Amino acid sequence: MSRIAYYRVSTADQSIEAQRSALGDSFDKEFDDSGVSGATLAADRPGFSKLLGYIREGDTLHVYAIDRLGRDALDVQATVRRLLDMGVAIDVRGLGTIAKGVGELIVAVLAQIADMERNRIIERCESGRAAARASLAATGKTHRGKASMGRPKAADPAEVVKWRKDNGATISQTMIRFGLSKATVARYCGQKEGAA
Repeated sequence: MSRIAYYRVSTADQSIEAQRSALGDSFDKEFDDSGVSGATLAADRPGFSKLLGYIREGDTLHVYAIDRLGRDALDVQATVRRLLDMGVAIDVRGLGTIAKGVGELIVAVLAQIADMERNRIIERCESGRAAARASLAATGKTHRGKASMGRPKAADPAEVVKWRKDNGATISQTMIRFGLSKATVARYCGQKEGAA
């Protein structure tokens, strides 16, 4: 009977260390999916797939939160049911061990809440983008006072093109003059990046 830990973070710049610290140590085996989006089905994640090939009846799987086990409420419930059917105990930090019956009901409710929160985050982000687009169209500035929703321009493209034309400069000379990358100068000047 092995104690197994599973960790997942959504982006490569996040770390599983907070989850590892919260769960403690002394696991027989650990699996992780660092940088794997929560939108990916649990069984399609490389780390979780390896976990499914390793875990056996009588083992206990430890996870930081219920939403680590699937992409939405249905996937979480299917994953939990699959593990329970294999004879695996699932220990969720703060919840304890999940068993068949009442444990599955609790998982269903928690998974649905996690799914709803994920959808609300998506809606809030889209609402913010829509407000910024509307404000940009109406005033030339986003709702936060920015002149653009994207990354700010490194230099004024028209100024770069004019200076290059007026001076008969190469892309390399223009790069140095404005402190821009070759790709940026080429994009501003409408040329292929390979041109000198």
